[in-house]
Formats: sequence, C-alpha cells, structure tokens
Amino acid sequence: MDGILPEPRVLAYCSGMERVRFGMFDFFPSTGELRRDGKAVRLQAQPARALAALVRRPGDVVSREVLQREVWPEGTHVDFERGLNFCIAQVRSALGDSAEAPRYIETVPKQGYRFIAPVRQDAGSAVHAEAGTAPGPRRPAGRLVTIALALVVLFAAAAAWNAALPAPPAIVVVPFYNETGRTEFDPLARSLGDATVARLAAPERTLILSVIGNAPSLANPFARQDVQRVARELDARFVVIGQLEADDAGLRVIAHLIRAGDMTHVWAQTYDDEALALPAQARVAEAIAAAVSSAVAR
Repeated sequence: MDGILPEPRVLAYCSGMERVRFGMFDFFPSTGELRRDGKAVRLQAQPARALAALVRRPGDVVSREVLQREVWPEGTHVDFERGLNFCIAQVRSALGDSAEAPRYIETVPKQGYRFIAPVRQDAGSAVHAEAGTAPGPRRPAGRLVTIALALVVLFAAAAAWNAALPAPPAIVVVPFYNETGRTEFDPLARSLGDATVARLAAPERTLILSVIGNAPSLANPFARQDVQRVARELDARFVVIGQLEADDAGLRVIAHLIRAGDMTHVWAQTYDDEALALPAQARVAEAIAAAVSSAVAR
C-alpha cells in the first residue's frame, strides 16, 4: 500500500505488538524500548513514539500530520515541524540509518515517511478498525482483569526502564568572546551567546541535552585547566565557545563544541555575515544549536 494513511481519528489502531523485530533490532512499541543484538539503545519517549507509529504501518506512507498527532498529546504547543524533524533524526541515529541511503526509514518528499525494512511481530499485527463500527463481543470480566494487570506491568516496566536511562549531557555555553577589539561589538557578542542558549533550550532539544547559559567567562577559552574547571564546577560534559571577529568584509562567528574531559574538539564551524542583524543572529544561533545537538546525540 503506497497511499498516505488517514489521520488517527479516521482509523483506530488496536495493536497486539509486544515486540517488533527488524534487522538487528528488537523494538517494544508499548514501552519504547529499543535493543540492538540484545543491548539497549537509548531512545527518548517522543522519537520512540514516532518509531512505533511507523513500524505499525510497514510499507505505508505515514503523513507528517499523523505522526504529529501520535507523538504529541492534544493541546501540546511546540514547533511541530522542527520537533518532528528532530524525532526522525534521533530515530535514524539510533538505528544507524541515513536519509540519503535509508535502510529503515524512507523520506517521501512533501508527504511523510515510510518504514521500508521487513518487520516481524511476535504477538499479532495491528488491527485496523473503522471508527464507528459496531463493537465486538464483550470480554469476560476475568479476561478484563488479566488485561488490566498486564497493562500495569507494562507501565511499571516502562517507568523503570526510563528511570534507568542516563541523564542527558549538560552543555555549558560561555558568553561569546568579542575579539574584534571594538567595544561597540560587545552587545552583539552577548546577543549571539544568548540566542544560542535559547535555541539549545528549545523543547525539541531538551530530550537529549540540558543547557547552562551565561556561564562565567574563561580566562583562556582554549586552556585545558580553565575549560575543565568551568565544566567541573557546573557538572557539565561539554562546553560551547563562540568567538566574534571582524574584517573589512564583515563579521565572522566561530563556534566550538569541546568535550571537557579530554579537551577534544567535537565540532567547530564558522559563519560569515556583513552585519549580523537580528535575522542573521537567529540563523547562526539555530545552526549552532542544531549542529551541537546532533554531535552530542551520536
């Protein structure tokens, strides 16, 4: 079936899937647990719900609207476009998949996503029931009690599994350095740092990291003892450092992500603009936050 599935209000899905197998992975849709060759793979709740929605419909195109409704409860106010992009990116990262050469999740431009790997289910398959159809025969009370107890066990297992997950890594963002030699650029450097903190703290990113903004400036941003001291004081694993430079052509921002434990440069990038007005600041901050989030999620 290659058509886009209707929204959830049109079809009701009664899933008996306790475990789904594909490739080297075992996935438990009811708890969000993902395992590769028997070893747990970290996958946060929202990306897990996106994966569950896709594996319930292998081979079908699942629209972004359907995924949005299954990932976020009604009444949630987030940037759904970015949030869904983030969820799919995290699922692909967990599966070792890529959008360019997909083995599991295929992007269908302007439509949605399709789970393309063969799926094996341990306990039945999803049953599609038209909304409004006549109810089936009533279950005996004893069977209902058994089902209720099973649900309690599943929820308890899910809570225990989530509690066992390590906390997201903390990232320190120090105030960006004005290295132009001109004090009139001090507010711009501070604004770039604040905008980067705001984008790192966006709801769709708090699943994989926690951010500490406006940390004390480093005496030397690339001195081991200074970087490690600030990270140790704030119990952080990574430090983001930004530099603002200027020449006759305009302004340049240089951003660095450093792992404090061994002072390894995990990522660095430069961004050039003539004046770095507010729209350009927003673009640079989002680009830095996206790159940092992707780097720490690997």
